[in-house]
Order: sequence, then C-alpha cells, then structure tokens
Amino acid sequence: MRILVDENSAVQLVELLGLLLPARHQIDHVTRIGWSGKKDIPLLRDAASKGYNVFLTRDKAQLDNPDETKAIMKAKIHHVRYSQTVDGLIGVGLSMGAIAAAMPLVMVELENAETQRLVKIRRLDHAPRSRFEIQDPRKRQPKYWNH
Repeated sequence: MRILVDENSAVQLVELLGLLLPARHQIDHVTRIGWSGKKDIPLLRDAASKGYNVFLTRDKAQLDNPDETKAIMKAKIHHVRYSQTVDGLIGVGLSMGAIAAAMPLVMVELENAETQRLVKIRRLDHAPRSRFEIQDPRKRQPKYWNH
C-alpha cells in the first residue's frame, strides 16, 4: 500500500514507519513529494489520483468539516488521524509512539478491508485494540459523510 503522511505530521514518521511496516509499503511525506502548502481538499484528490491508499494526518478536525469530509469520501482512500495533545518535542514523541504502536496493526486491517476505512489512533496502550479505533463509513457514517 502507498501511505501519504500529511504536512502537519513529523517528517521523521516516514523513516519510523519504514522500519515498522513491511517493505511492500511505500511511505511518502507531503513535503518530500513537493506538495507543501497544498490545501486538504486538493491534497486528498491528488493523493487518490496518484494511487495513495492511506492518508495519515494530525488534522483531527477534518471529519468535522463538511467539505473536507466529502473530499475524504470522494478520495476513497483510508483516512488515518491522530492527535497531539502535548506541545513540543514531548508531544511529538508521544504521538510518534502511539503511531508506531498502532500502525502495524492498522495496516493489517486496512490490507484486508474491502472498502474505505476511517481510523483514529488513540494512544499508547498495552492492549493492542485500545491503540486505535477503525470504522467502516458504510455502517457508521461521520456527521457529514453523505452531504
């Protein structure tokens, strides 16, 4: 699968995920492919058209915005989001730890999914299924999914 890491996420996630995920996955960062500054809606459209399967972002409010939610739905790529609740390097470290703990499990789920999934990485936790929440938008739709 091809994974695109959003500009609002640490570029170091590319190397971290490259170490944790099987080599068959290609991981790119928005800044490294020349898409810095691209707004979310065209970014999602372009990511889908370039064959990305997964979009990883720190933008936790995308599903609260009707236009961005529609763009996620139209892109038909898996949307993986996380939050960073602590500022600075400590916050970056905590969020990278949560992503590192969740993404190998998330990718197994996404590889086996027949349709688009929405994923929220929660936190570091000793129980693997507590690390993330995954939903099938056909069964449980976000607020603006079909608007």
